[in-house]
Amino acid sequence: MTASRVIVTRPERDADSWVAALTQRGLQAEALPLITIEALPASPALQQAWRDIANYAALMFVSGNAVEAFFASNQAPAHTGRAQLAINVIADEGPRCMAPGPGTVAALRAAGILGSRIDAPALDAGQFDSEALWAVVADRPWQGRRVLIVRGQGAGAEPAGGAGRDWLARQLTAAGALPEFLAVYQRSAPLFTSQQRKTMADATVDGSVWLFSSSEAVGHLPAQDWSQARAVATHPRIARAVRAAGWGVVAESRPALDDIVASIESMQP
Repeated sequence: MTASRVIVTRPERDADSWVAALTQRGLQAEALPLITIEALPASPALQQAWRDIANYAALMFVSGNAVEAFFASNQAPAHTGRAQLAINVIADEGPRCMAPGPGTVAALRAAGILGSRIDAPALDAGQFDSEALWAVVADRPWQGRRVLIVRGQGAGAEPAGGAGRDWLARQLTAAGALPEFLAVYQRSAPLFTSQQRKTMADATVDGSVWLFSSSEAVGHLPAQDWSQARAVATHPRIARAVRAAGWGVVAESRPALDDIVASIESMQP
């Protein structure tokens, strides 16, 4: 019996690592990124955030892309000293770093942040999202303290994928904190090649399993009949978006590799 193909829809960098991980688990996987990520030019707001970095109680990064864009913004020679100082402040006694899941934690560690300075859901948490992160940090003394939420924005200049981030900001505000948003990268729909369009058309009817980790990605698909298509979604909100787009079969999974593999394998013919 031939295993179904897995279509990984994450942005290119993340998609490649997931394809490698799924392939190592014996699955036939290929990348079809449905979101393009581009770092935004350094803005006055970003430069001010670096100047104020020691005055924040916490820096919340919505994704690994947010981490990379934030720290890469200070790699120019004129900012190298400030960047190194900021990293040392974070590592010692400055703001804590908050992450919604293990991918973002890994990016923070790669940026030089000590694990002891990172707050994130446990690896066995039911979900890796803003709600799970808040369960970890809700009891902190937030009154009057500034929190920087580092995120992306959509091509139309509105924050992208922000339902959970906005929810977290409301919890922080209710706890007396002073949340601020900073966009450091842009998310947009990709320009599909003819081969990618053929892959999409074939994958609607050939038994492929699509892996979705973003509701926004669903909206970047071309309009067509998805009633015979199958998908695994890594969050209930994403699953609702996939079903609303007309997908025939949608399974929900924790966003951990073992759970995703189990969900995919349960859908094999």
